[in-house]
Amino acid sequence: MTDFKSEIASAIAIATKIEKSEIYGYIEVPKDINNGDYAFPCFKLAKALKKAPQTIAEDIKNNITIDNNKILKIDIVSGYLNFYINKKIMAEEVLERIENKEDFGKALAQNNKNIVIDYSSPNIAKPFHIGHLKTTVIGGALYNIYKYLGYNVTGVNHLGDYGTQFGKLIEGYKLWGNEYDLEENPIDKLAEIYKRINELCKEDENVLNNCRENFKLLEQGDEYCTRLWQEFKDLSIKEFQKIYDLLGTKFDSWNGEAFYADKTDEVIKILKDKGVLKESEGAIIVDLSDVGIETPCIVCKSNGSTIYATRDLAAILYRARTYDYDKCIYVTSYEQNLHFKQIFEVAKFLGLDEKYTKGLEHVPYGFVRLSTGKMSTRLGNFVKVEDLLNDAISEAKRIIEEKNPDLDNKEETAKKVGIGAVIFNDLATSRIKDEVFDIKAMLNFQGETGPYIQYTYVRTNSVLEKVNNNKPKFKDIDIELLQDDYSINIIKLIYNFEDILNQVIDKSEPSILARYLIDLSKAFSLFYSENKIICDDKNLQEARVYLTYATGKVLKNGAKLLGIEMPEKM
Repeated sequence: MTDFKSEIASAIAIATKIEKSEIYGYIEVPKDINNGDYAFPCFKLAKALKKAPQTIAEDIKNNITIDNNKILKIDIVSGYLNFYINKKIMAEEVLERIENKEDFGKALAQNNKNIVIDYSSPNIAKPFHIGHLKTTVIGGALYNIYKYLGYNVTGVNHLGDYGTQFGKLIEGYKLWGNEYDLEENPIDKLAEIYKRINELCKEDENVLNNCRENFKLLEQGDEYCTRLWQEFKDLSIKEFQKIYDLLGTKFDSWNGEAFYADKTDEVIKILKDKGVLKESEGAIIVDLSDVGIETPCIVCKSNGSTIYATRDLAAILYRARTYDYDKCIYVTSYEQNLHFKQIFEVAKFLGLDEKYTKGLEHVPYGFVRLSTGKMSTRLGNFVKVEDLLNDAISEAKRIIEEKNPDLDNKEETAKKVGIGAVIFNDLATSRIKDEVFDIKAMLNFQGETGPYIQYTYVRTNSVLEKVNNNKPKFKDIDIELLQDDYSINIIKLIYNFEDILNQVIDKSEPSILARYLIDLSKAFSLFYSENKIICDDKNLQEARVYLTYATGKVLKNGAKLLGIEMPEKM
């Protein structure tokens, strides 16, 4: 399939003697179709070429060599070069490929790079709340898209199964364990114990010291502390799995913090041998002030215990050796920006190949807040994901029963619609934006939501049902009949699908795909309302039915990559 964007970039690169990769990254798709199919902002080259954008645009236009059969026109508007492509060629190529390729938009060749994605990573013995949902769905979408594009991907659920909080939980269980039956709702019971012990720690310094001592005993392999820790972990994973099953989330590794506890000695030895460890107020640190990070990275506490930074450094060593990663992505809230800046800098002292330290990437996302403020498991003000998903499914079922009471498989459809609404809500806007959780907005079945995309897909199915699912063959389609604005708008969007997926991984931003699916759904709605699909003109009907089929296929593929299943009927 012709890569028009690549050909334009090559032609501009030759004309300007600037690297094609740089040019390619600047090329845009104009929002206004009157400004062409692709646009190049010449002001991006003003500094390098020492010319005004308008002059640059004129020079490029006068000196560019391009296939006039593929690029029909180039014009200049306010320092932009606008390119108008041959839409008939585009339509022929994209619609032929969509028939012959089951996974349209999937990379034709295997990308031989290894990608590790660390996501979800809930804390053992704490509720899986809506803050954890964001990392789970963002990481899951990135995992799906990288894999779809042919990369070797390893998804890691780096469980929070170690640390001082377990010393607190063990102390709380010692004090009040006989008051709780952990056979039923174990996470809620453990969360209650954790809340109580935190309150007691504030009142009594001796209790806090006992908690710290419990964790030290756990590190040393104390039988009692280890047995309790394993019980808490097993109960938690069992509860987490219920949520992952609802979301369709899978991992290749469940190695959490505890897995690296016996691997931290090597980290400390390497850093000691490098001469970068210092003592500060009894703790062992790495001073990073020379690289502009004023807060030192603590490697060992004053009582000799390691912290999560040490275990994260051990994880980097392990992942480099085990997975030979080209990129290791961490999906966490931007609250951990400083932490990852610290460990990425300290990792440079571990003796790893530069490939591994350069491949470390933090993908932050904004806070998810309640309307009453920030959530806290210590304070007990949080929304559990399992409750949220079940509420969404129930609400979806209520709406379905109201609008289509005779629908078959209402339970399964409600599950897809409810969970799809929740997932899309977390992915529809830029990940870095803070989100005030609003269940009413999320479950609004009108507007730019997951259910809207699902409804559009169902509408494409209903069109195909009207022709008994006898989709015409591409060779029988008259492309000339799909040159109206509504058809071309859909074809251009479908053509850009693979580029959209590459933009997602380039920017680690699944919202790009979510917004694309909204745009495609809107384009089909316009096409559906303005063009009669089932009509007396057999040739016209076949062309429009084929375009409908293509739209449905891309909507389903794109939604699946976000972790959303499509119902066949609603």
